Amino acid sequence: MQRCARQRNKRPDKMTERGLYGVAVLTTKQQKGRVAVENELLRCEVVDNVATVTMDNPPVNAQNPPFFTEMAQTFDAMSDRDDVRVVVLTGAGKCFSAGVDLKFRGGVPTGPGSGWQTSRLARESFHCVMECKKPVIGALNGPALGAGLAIAASCDILVAAETATLGLPEINVGLLGGGRHAMRLFGHSLTRRMMFTGYRVPGPELYRLGIVEACVPVEQLLETAQGIAKEIASKSPVAMVLAKQALNTIEEMSVRDGYRFEQNMTAELGRYEDSREAMLAFLQKRDPVFKGQ
Repeated sequence: MQRCARQRNKRPDKMTERGLYGVAVLTTKQQKGRVAVENELLRCEVVDNVATVTMDNPPVNAQNPPFFTEMAQTFDAMSDRDDVRVVVLTGAGKCFSAGVDLKFRGGVPTGPGSGWQTSRLARESFHCVMECKKPVIGALNGPALGAGLAIAASCDILVAAETATLGLPEINVGLLGGGRHAMRLFGHSLTRRMMFTGYRVPGPELYRLGIVEACVPVEQLLETAQGIAKEIASKSPVAMVLAKQALNTIEEMSVRDGYRFEQNMTAELGRYEDSREAMLAFLQKRDPVFKGQ
């Protein structure tokens, strides 16, 4: 088992880069092939090619510029780690993420360009999940609101606890946003109801609508998410990276253009040893042995 543990007030062994607001965003250590990403607001552990990333910013995992930066660094690292084939993303405590930290907004630097920089950091913290080369399973352990919904909607697969909700409360606190991400999950009428009223869709309703793959008691949530993750991790890592790339690319294409792109990706996959191994194992009625080549 490999751990990417949170380290507070500890001098890094190697260079620590500093981003906007002077926040230490990433410390990398290498010990006997182990790469540990140490952050303040996210915890990570890797077991059997499954990375579990936990947002841990008590009490409700609210998001601020340090959080945005750590999200991008963490998921970019997941893309490059050969020991990670799939990621489970969840929140610590009773909340997945309650969205933007309203208290922090009052302390944001107000110099020229600072507002645009903060907005860029925020959207990239969502895009990094969607653009992560490895599939990401969102395990909704509680409310995912506003920017928390945006993170959830950026995941590839969702499972929910019975206590989970998805909502857009911005209309009630003088903000907007999240509607485009909600459209990835919900239809026309419900998206507008959520954005106009702040309505929160509860976990059982998310399951009834097909938004999540399962709705289970909270104590069974990680087991359910990791069960799906282990199945994904058993597939060819090369095929999985290409499959996610294909899905991300064709999402807003026409059927004709999208399928043509998929055909090209199939031809690309056929050049890899893993593709030949999958076919041979099927014909020989045995389990494949993938090498990621």
